[in-house]
Amino acid sequence: MNTNHSAKHVSKRARVQAFGGYLTNMVIPNIGAFIAWGIATALFIPTGWLPNQALNELINPTIKYLLPLLLAYTGGRMIGGHRGGVLATIGTIGLIIGSDVTMFLGAMIVGPLSGWIMKKMDAYLEKRIPAGFEMIVNNFSIGIAGFVLMVLSYLIVGPTIQAANNFVKDSIEALVKTGFLPILSLINEPAKVLFLNNVIDQGVYYPLGMEQTLEAGKSIYFMLASNPGPGLGLLLAYSVFGKSAARRTAPGAIIIHFLGGIHEMYFPYVLMKPLTIISMILGAMSGIMTFQLFGAGLVAGPSPGSIFAYMALTPRGNFVGVFAGVIVATIVSFLTTSVILKADSSPNDDAQFEGSVTRSKDMKLEGINSNEAARSELSSAAATVLRKISFACDAGMGSSAMGATIFRKRLKRAGISCVTVKHYRIEDIPEDSDVVVVHKDLEERTVATRPSANIVALDSYLEDPKIDELLREVVRANRDGDDADELRVRQ
Repeated sequence: MNTNHSAKHVSKRARVQAFGGYLTNMVIPNIGAFIAWGIATALFIPTGWLPNQALNELINPTIKYLLPLLLAYTGGRMIGGHRGGVLATIGTIGLIIGSDVTMFLGAMIVGPLSGWIMKKMDAYLEKRIPAGFEMIVNNFSIGIAGFVLMVLSYLIVGPTIQAANNFVKDSIEALVKTGFLPILSLINEPAKVLFLNNVIDQGVYYPLGMEQTLEAGKSIYFMLASNPGPGLGLLLAYSVFGKSAARRTAPGAIIIHFLGGIHEMYFPYVLMKPLTIISMILGAMSGIMTFQLFGAGLVAGPSPGSIFAYMALTPRGNFVGVFAGVIVATIVSFLTTSVILKADSSPNDDAQFEGSVTRSKDMKLEGINSNEAARSELSSAAATVLRKISFACDAGMGSSAMGATIFRKRLKRAGISCVTVKHYRIEDIPEDSDVVVVHKDLEERTVATRPSANIVALDSYLEDPKIDELLREVVRANRDGDDADELRVRQ
């Protein structure tokens, strides 16, 4: 654990991760609305499962108005509370009316910006409002700010974002026409392992995919970075040809990755042997080429990237192409990773697996203590009773939820029922948390958000000695008089 980090020097990667986290936190709470729109699109458009001219009228207004306004409200509320959300929707309606493209990207910008403006205005006015005038000042402040933001959005912000959106769209469509769309995997796959996938998916591919779906009823953009095939192939290769800890944990990671859609599970395996990033890139490229060959697409963004989400969002006539792309990506990734692993003559990779993140210079985080120092601080923290343990991740719904569930079960088996274990997004970590557990790649961002937190940074949620040590310390802290060293920690 770490109690003395400084949040002053935050790397560019952590800042980009935080930006991606904001995008994710705007999208994830509204995924149900996106899926509802996707289902309606798959069913009622002229080429859908149940073509219906009347119900097809729902499609366009939903994507043009409802979805961007939901994103904007969520983004504004995240920073400025309910008033920030209201101001965000006022500003975003100006974007929508003043542009010809779907304003997902605009909503993701204006939403948090409006929340910030509202927060600053309320803080400024808080001590300056005469008694009895609170309601009128609060109502008029948001009304005047909303009016100004709506007009500016209509006249300036909307056209600017539309121009940027058209540039990105034209660039990617040029890649599609030239057949070079698979080269995007050179960006996507390394970015995913660096936890930057949310910036690409929610910030670029999803908005473009929604626009294409409105025109064509499906989009390949939803599958450019979310294909579970490459990760499945890599984990299968580790299950067969891996060694020690990597081989033992890979089968469990397969279930969580492929069925649960938590792609973070394969990241440590790539970081342990960075050469396997080639497997991921080649697998993703082959998957995209297969999708293109079959003309396949999805009707909405698969979040999480589970095979079940792929099946649910595949439109009529696209199942063969979608499954072919996943299978081909799996095979290519498996074969490439197998060659890399079989060529590795090292006798044991336990140490590599435990230190996979720190072995990569690009992923190395500043100010991380050694395992011994972390254990020493953990032991000192045990002097006080540990009652609240928070698992955190990018969106608070993926790897952190899985880690919290596993840890709760282990505490229950150890006979501990007085400890609260919950999962959160990093920005929502409660300040009264006794311990915060995160993936090592997100530690710097966690420190920037909660500088004084006691942090346990893991290489893997499936098998990590630090989580075992944390369990022992929780047992020691909550069992007076018991010899916790004699307690058998069940996996």
